Amino acid sequence: MPQQVLGESLRVAIHAPAPLIRAGLAGFVAMEPRLREVPRDRIREADAIVVAVDVADASVLDLLPSLCDHPGARFLVVVSDRWQADVSLARHRGVRAVVWWDFCSPDVFVRTVRAVAGEDGNAAHATHTVAPSRHRAPLSTREVAVLRLIAEGRQCDEIATELSYSERTVRYILYGAMKRLRARNRTHAVSYAIRAGLI
Repeated sequence: MPQQVLGESLRVAIHAPAPLIRAGLAGFVAMEPRLREVPRDRIREADAIVVAVDVADASVLDLLPSLCDHPGARFLVVVSDRWQADVSLARHRGVRAVVWWDFCSPDVFVRTVRAVAGEDGNAAHATHTVAPSRHRAPLSTREVAVLRLIAEGRQCDEIATELSYSERTVRYILYGAMKRLRARNRTHAVSYAIRAGLI
């Protein structure tokens, strides 16, 4: 991937088998002057590759290297239904953020693409993950466990059963993680935690 020059538009590639979702994501890119879509045959030039799927599972992670085999490729996965993939493998394959389609407004999309690509040219093409901010304390073991299960698409009652907590305790742990990460909602908390390598 070529180095992005500061001030240039971020190059975004989109892979979305569902035509309506692809059109929606392309529309988000077209509405934002700081973003520019690149065609599939130039995907290696992309600063961020957006992959939209119903269910994020092992087959989706296997698909990523075939979309772009560049070691610095950085993916944003937009999920409509469920996350069933291994989080650490997702990070290894270049996934830097996850957004649920229900929460994927133009503003959320643009901010997340910019975060995936990095704030500057060097960050956009780094092969390592974004380091946690010094101002955000590391997560506790319980918070990591809850966020990992949420990333897999589990509901609070399912998490409570799996971890042998009450549902109220799970919600308390989740709230604590969101507060610690200064996240606006659970999706933001999971996305940040994945990007920062906390889960």
